[in-house]
This record gives sequence, structure tokens and C-alpha cells, in this order.
Amino acid sequence: MDSLYDILEKKVEVALTSAFSGSLNEHEVEVVPCQQESFGHFQCNSAMKLAKSLKKNPREIAQIIIDKIDLSEVISKLDIAGPGFINITLTPTYLSKYLENMMTDPLLGAVRASEKKRVIVEFSSPNIAKELHVGHLRSTIIGESLARLFEFLGYDVLRLNHIGDWGTQFGMLIAYMKERVPEIFSGEVEAELPELMEWYKASKKCFDSDPEFKKRSQLEVVKLQSHADDSTHAWNKICDISRKAFSEIYELLDVEITERGESFYNSLLTPMIEDLQKRKIVQDSNGATCIFPVGFTNREGNPMPLMVQKSDGGFSYDSTDLAALKHRVDVEKADRIIIVTDMGQSFHFQLVFKAAEQAGYYDPQKVQLDHVSFGLVLGSDGKKFKTRSGDTEKLIDLLQEAINHAKKLILERTPDIDLDDASALAKSLGIAAVKYADLSTQRQKDYTFSYDRMLRFDGNTALFLLYSYVRIMGIKRKTEADLTDVLKNSHIDLEHPSEVSLGLHLIRFGEVLGSVSRDLMPHKLCDYLYELAEKFNAFFRDCKVIGSEKEGSRLVLCEACAQILKQGLHILGIQTVDRM
Repeated sequence: MDSLYDILEKKVEVALTSAFSGSLNEHEVEVVPCQQESFGHFQCNSAMKLAKSLKKNPREIAQIIIDKIDLSEVISKLDIAGPGFINITLTPTYLSKYLENMMTDPLLGAVRASEKKRVIVEFSSPNIAKELHVGHLRSTIIGESLARLFEFLGYDVLRLNHIGDWGTQFGMLIAYMKERVPEIFSGEVEAELPELMEWYKASKKCFDSDPEFKKRSQLEVVKLQSHADDSTHAWNKICDISRKAFSEIYELLDVEITERGESFYNSLLTPMIEDLQKRKIVQDSNGATCIFPVGFTNREGNPMPLMVQKSDGGFSYDSTDLAALKHRVDVEKADRIIIVTDMGQSFHFQLVFKAAEQAGYYDPQKVQLDHVSFGLVLGSDGKKFKTRSGDTEKLIDLLQEAINHAKKLILERTPDIDLDDASALAKSLGIAAVKYADLSTQRQKDYTFSYDRMLRFDGNTALFLLYSYVRIMGIKRKTEADLTDVLKNSHIDLEHPSEVSLGLHLIRFGEVLGSVSRDLMPHKLCDYLYELAEKFNAFFRDCKVIGSEKEGSRLVLCEACAQILKQGLHILGIQTVDRM
């Protein structure tokens, strides 16, 4: 369905075309929400934009626009404010009808993808033989939310986990484990990821101090790259131990993702280098094969290289990332590729994207590339979040601690609750609190991690939003009317200012989702949902629902709030609860 912005901008465009000859610039037609609802529902800024080109006073232009706009059943009042802003007030009847129609739309007013375009979202991306830590939190949560958004909007979404599962470090680890814990590979003994990490640290120590072990490790690398059966078996075992630990966290976070590690692209690297050489894109730089992306220089003004093959013939992250991008365009037929990593990798991906464009591996007019960068998670001391002992916080420990904090809070508030119910609710609230605290922060900024703050029932928190949803569920349970019949046969009648304010906010849902799909900033959806919860609570305070003359209308309005809250939270990766 058309958004109210589209409908109103069309009316303004028709008025402008009628009043002024000549073609209009699309940026000259602008309708936005009013800064203060007491002035109107929407605000048209076109007169201000046209003043210079038409050489007229903007208030004069605003009056001409008002005289030409067809009010019909949509607009009840138009006012000129300030230097030439036009305040637009909609008729209550039209606003109510629009909201009713929106609630029958599967996308709740959002714009569906015009065609089944393919969006690839790469996120999480841990390394094999290492535990997910707090640094992986943001990538995993942001990536999952963006994937859910594009799925909701009707895109063909592929979620990719570009794990670090290849490299010389595996030769080192395999050599150590074959010599010290061979029973792991024979299947006699099972191992967990923490043990694997200890063996990795020990193997690194041996590699650095024992020349003979270093030679054996390098031999294992050659065997692994040659796909020797015993080395491949050992590598698979190491990967399986890591996957088991990763899966535990992804299940807890309700994250779905397809593994596509660095090893997947191994067979593509040599052919890619040969292709780059044929295209005369690469240059020799001290024995290494490099692309020098146009426009990238170092502090001395010298061209910055993207090294696609090392001087010893080996490959690097640069090689794999370029091959991955090429594969996603050529084979996966991506229309948009979104890579979610920390801000420290921004320059790397700028180089990769430009190199891919120079090589002809993607056309910027056909494929959109986005690096979704994010800041750090900080501790209470304002430094990078760590454990009390100074180690990097394990993600599984952080999540479990959030659940423990939530359970303690639940037992304090409702001491008579069944313990099993408390545990289930604590899991939902703890994970929701962690996710929302992350997503509600502008992703390019650092944020301070605080269990106490994120588990508050007031302010811009997951618990405040979930409690608002629970309040709506409580209203629906209390009504003695047949709710199915009420929702089917009642109509929304926005009359009280709090009803109108809530209705106006509800219709913005599609616009907000469209904005997030363009700039990939999930905090905008959080801000919208927080304001929705506040407006619902104001409505609930001001307008009696059960037993009022407008019970049917207000129950439908409550249902509209519930649907938008539930869908919005789902996109954020947060599951609603019916009771708290």
C-alpha cells in the first residue's frame, strides 16, 4: 500500500505542477512529520526549497500551494507557519481508515521488494579453535536483525558465517594434537572448545620456541593444503568441536546462519590470480602480487596495495575476501552484499570493494556493497569490555550472566512464580535485554555494557517494550466481549488526542523500516518502538478501554499496537512474552 508520505507528496506535486510551469526536482517535493503534533500531523517544506529558484517569498509560494491542493477526504486543514512551512492536518476519518487498511496488510504498511532481489548478509564470523567473545556480539546481533528485516520486506536473503577455518595456524594445532592428544582424532576421547583453545595456545608456544616442531607444523600445512586424509580428518575434527560451541550460542541467541568459511574459497584463489593477471590488474610489489586501488594512498602519498598473493605464493585475508565477493556476485547472483564487522576493518573493505570494481568483479550500478561497521562494547571503566581478571569476556558467559540477572529480578518482583516459569522467562528477558541494549545504540558508536541498566523496566530498554506488550495482552484477556468478533466487526475511531497521536505513530512503521533498509541503522527501529510504547502508555492512561463506549474501537487500536510491537521486536531478534 502507498504510504501517507507518498499520498501527501503526490498531492503537493500535483499542486506545484498546476501552479508553476516546468519540471520539478524530486527533492523539491518534501513532506515530513510535524515536529509538534499540536501544529499538525505532517509538514510540507516545498515552499522553502522553491523560494530561490522561483525568486519568490516562501510564504507566498506556500499560499499558492495551499490554494492548489485538493483537500478531499484526506486533509482537514492546511496552515502556513514560520517562514513558509505548511502544516497538514488529516481528517480523523481518513487517518482511522488508513490505519485499518494498514492492519490488513501483511507488511503492516511497509513497502515490499519490487522484485525478489537477493541480499547476502555476512555476520558473526568467528575463528575456529577460538571461543566467541563479546567482540562477536555486535556483529551477530546486528547481522541477524538486518537479515530478518530484509526477509520481512520480501527479499531473498542468504545469511553467511565467514568463519576463519583455514591458514598456517591449523598446521601448528594439528601437529601438536597428533603428538600430545592423538586420542581426540581416533574418537576415543571427546573434547570441548576450551580444551581446544588451551592446545592452540600451547602449540603456538611450541611453534615459537622449538624449530623442529615448527618444521613439523609447516609440513602439516602442506599436507592439509594437499588434502591428505589424516590431516583433513584432523582439521574436520577441530572444526566440529568449534561448531558445537558456536551452535550453542546461536541457538541461545535464536540466530540462523549458513557457514561459508575461508576454506570454501581455496579452490577459487589460484584461478582468480590468473584472471587478474590476464586483466592486467595486478602488479609485482617486492615479490607479492598486489592490486593498487585508485584513490588510496598512505601518509607518504604512495599507493596503498591490496595483496592478493604473498611473495611465498600463499594467500591472505585480502585474497579470500576478494574471491568471496566475486563468488557472491557471479554465483550467488547477489543484488546487495552487506558485511557486518567492527570499524577497525573499514579501510580493508574499502580497498577490497574498490579493487573488485577495478577488476570488473562487480558493477556499482548493479550490485550494492555495504560495510556495516560498529564500535566497541565498553566496561564500566570506559575501556574495552573484559572480565575481572583482564581476559576477553566469553560471549556464552556474558549471556548466561544476563539470564542470571534477569532471573534474580523476576524472583524479587514475583516471589511466588514457579521456578521453571521463572527460568524460561529469565532466558527470554536476559537475551532480549542484551540484544536491545546493543541494537538501540547507534552502531558506529561505542556503548557501555551494564546489566543493571539494560534490565530496567523504564526507559529505552527491552523490558519496557515487552512490558507494554504484556499490558496489551492483559487488556485483551480482561475483556468480556468476544475478541475475535470485536476485531472483525469494530472500526478504529481516532478522536481523543492520545488516540490520534498513537494512530499517527503506528502508520510510520513502514517508513521506519524503509529507512533502516537504506542506511542499515537498527537503532532507528528501536527508537520508533520505544516511542510507540510511550504513546501506547499515554493512550492507556488517558483513554478507558474496557467498559467504555468506544471499547470496540480501542480494542482494535490495542491490537494494532500489539501487532506492530511484536513484528518490530521480531525484526530485532526479540521474542515477545504474554506475561511478566
